[in-house]
Amino acid sequence: MGARAPTLLNVTMNEAKSLGDMLRGTAAKFGPKTALLIPGKSGFSPVSYDEMAATVRRYSAGIQSLGVNRGDRLVILSENCAEWAYADWACQCLGVISVPIYPTLPTDQTEYIVRDCGAKVVLAGSSELFDKVKSIEGVRSLLLKDSPESFDSTAKSEMPMADWNREIDLANSEDIATIIYTSGTTGTPKGAVIAHRAFTFLSHSALSTIPVSDTDVFLSFLPLSHVFERFAGHVLPISLGATIGYVKSLASLSGDMLKVKPTIMMVVPRLLESMMDRIVDGVRKQPPLKQKIFNLALSQGEAKARGRFAPLASVLSKVAGGPVREKVGGRLRFFVSGGAALPGHVASFYFGIGMPVLQGYGLTETCAATCINHPDRNRYWTVGEPLVGMEVSIAGDGEILIRGHGVMKGYYNLPEDSAAAIDPEGWFHTGDIGEFEGKNLKITDRKKDLLVLGNGKNIAPQPIENKLKSSPYITEAVLLGDGMDHCAALIVPNAEAVRSHLGLPEGAVISQSPEAKALIKQEIDRINKTLASFEIVKKHAILDNPFTVDSGEMTPTMKVKRKVVKEHYRDLIATL
Repeated sequence: MGARAPTLLNVTMNEAKSLGDMLRGTAAKFGPKTALLIPGKSGFSPVSYDEMAATVRRYSAGIQSLGVNRGDRLVILSENCAEWAYADWACQCLGVISVPIYPTLPTDQTEYIVRDCGAKVVLAGSSELFDKVKSIEGVRSLLLKDSPESFDSTAKSEMPMADWNREIDLANSEDIATIIYTSGTTGTPKGAVIAHRAFTFLSHSALSTIPVSDTDVFLSFLPLSHVFERFAGHVLPISLGATIGYVKSLASLSGDMLKVKPTIMMVVPRLLESMMDRIVDGVRKQPPLKQKIFNLALSQGEAKARGRFAPLASVLSKVAGGPVREKVGGRLRFFVSGGAALPGHVASFYFGIGMPVLQGYGLTETCAATCINHPDRNRYWTVGEPLVGMEVSIAGDGEILIRGHGVMKGYYNLPEDSAAAIDPEGWFHTGDIGEFEGKNLKITDRKKDLLVLGNGKNIAPQPIENKLKSSPYITEAVLLGDGMDHCAALIVPNAEAVRSHLGLPEGAVISQSPEAKALIKQEIDRINKTLASFEIVKKHAILDNPFTVDSGEMTPTMKVKRKVVKEHYRDLIATL
């Protein structure tokens, strides 16, 4: 089987046997404490655990009035909001299976998921989203909020406490809580069937693994339709008795951070990279002495992280990072990064300014949480140690295997795919390639993404792509090489940074500018010096358009769909 991380498999399961049971227990324990912070015109309004439970009882009565019963599927198609949370918790209390769908998915994919899961009802968060589903035959679609006829407005009566308790008590830990469809970098989306025990067990395990508590304030802005935010920013805080603040919109994120003053934030690498670029751009405009102090803080932070002598790290991180920390509310203890690989230079940057990023690892099929770094032993170039009670093993071919209560039951109505994913011993085959560094897991690539050059050399593209993306002038890179005698790359430039650096006019097309092309080539040549001879990127092409979800080139979690990109740029690739 290969190397295996040490685990404690005799962990006591959380007493909550279902998510409804969890919510009921937390509400009873923390009653008047603030559970949610809801944005409005005059700021954020607090909602206590008592008030939240009452609203969930109201939503429970409303869902029952729609004829949705235990085991039925209800789709939530909405941007993040408190109503999303209430609808999901009501489903968990009733034994109804909630199926979240990304609001950014195109209509055809949305319809596919609604039909595939056999949904009885769809709750849509806006009129635009409602239009995607209103014509699906045999499915009742309702607006979730913001209308006199919306579900939130018409669900007015609370379910009697005795009835609510009875519904919660009917659930058991193996019942299905949700079906979450994989965004999938290739192929048709598959519905991962996740039981209540995955969420309740992992909440208990996280509490045993990292320092989180009821005093924490989480800021929710990543899509609740994705398993990462669904577990870590939705279920976990409620299991703790912590507080969740919902951003009004992505556009208001910076202002909302100042108002909510979060202690923990779930983030994706792309957000951290964007913030880093803005910070670095600001530093470049500072006097030389301030720039020198900032850069020294980064180098001392890197040295400290690697266990080297760094006597000035703590002092410099406070000096360099103080203004940045104030911009995120001044109380942030750490970011938790997931959804995609965290580039080392990004993690190192935040470590240097005293804003640690804890990289974690998990998949939709493992309910998001399998490994995470600990703030006191943060090896940010790894994805951390397995959570207490989760087994992680490396197969003979390097594939990462996962076993434990967090693993899904299988794919919805796909028995052959389920059997291929979970072997008879209960190991989920992730498709990721990795290795252990002590107790910490390192992800090195995707099994299916390995490139085989014409000379037979196997190349893992992700590390090389990450090196290319470490350039401030490169946003995305897709490495090519299958059947070729050399490596090539498609490059999406950071157009704004390139134009700023070269003094090009706004709107200048990067691929048509000799100066810009020379700058990108210079960056690739610099990175090539760090690669093995057979890994060197000998040819490249600069793309004028970024990869997007709408074009089908990226998943909603901002992973590049290599197969789609290669198809879209087939003719261009042929010239490389």
